[in-house]
Amino acid sequence: MTLRHRICASISRLTVSLLLLVAFAAQGRAQLSLKYERDSVPLFCGVAISADLAGLAQKLLGSYGQYEAAVRVNLHDQFFPIVELGIGEANHQDDAVTGICYHTRAPYFRVGGDVNIMFKKHTGNRVFFGIRYGFTSHTPHITRPGLKDPVWRGDVDYDISGMRFAQHWGEVIFGLDARVYGPVHLGWTGRYRFRLSHNDEGIGKAWYVPGYGLQNSSVLGYNFYIAFEI
Repeated sequence: MTLRHRICASISRLTVSLLLLVAFAAQGRAQLSLKYERDSVPLFCGVAISADLAGLAQKLLGSYGQYEAAVRVNLHDQFFPIVELGIGEANHQDDAVTGICYHTRAPYFRVGGDVNIMFKKHTGNRVFFGIRYGFTSHTPHITRPGLKDPVWRGDVDYDISGMRFAQHWGEVIFGLDARVYGPVHLGWTGRYRFRLSHNDEGIGKAWYVPGYGLQNSSVLGYNFYIAFEI
């Protein structure tokens, strides 16, 4: 190999080495920048207090519904532990079929958490999945006047009261949360519910369960809420 070829090879190796060195340096700066950006957002990012508007509308416009509020903790704009507390109420009379009057009012709670799945998590807008565990204990009052006694052929009033029902259930959540202005957020959640266990005192399923909804049609549910982040 001539001297000229040796010089060219040396220059080529030096050029490649310098390029690799620049590439590694740029990658290192990018990693440091990403780490700095990630660490610049604290783990604890605040608390949000929310109120459910859908349950309130159900109560005002129909024969059942709930008053519900929630407290949600923001961890790094990604994880959101949450506690939901409410009072469910039903005052229903089935005139068309059985004439049975059903009334109950009781508190309930749900606990769980949500995970923000958006790629850009720090914009204030969120798409999330979550889970909940719910429980309530309530005492329904069920009446029906004028049932015919099959033995004595007289009219007998049907009245059930003082029996305590309890129910445990789970929920799988999908939701959207959008910042409207400053600390004000609006959100929507769709919920798939499933009973875990219940105690009905042997008289059958309750027509309505506070926090869960109608027994025969509440597999799917939803919430629409307004929240204030502190």
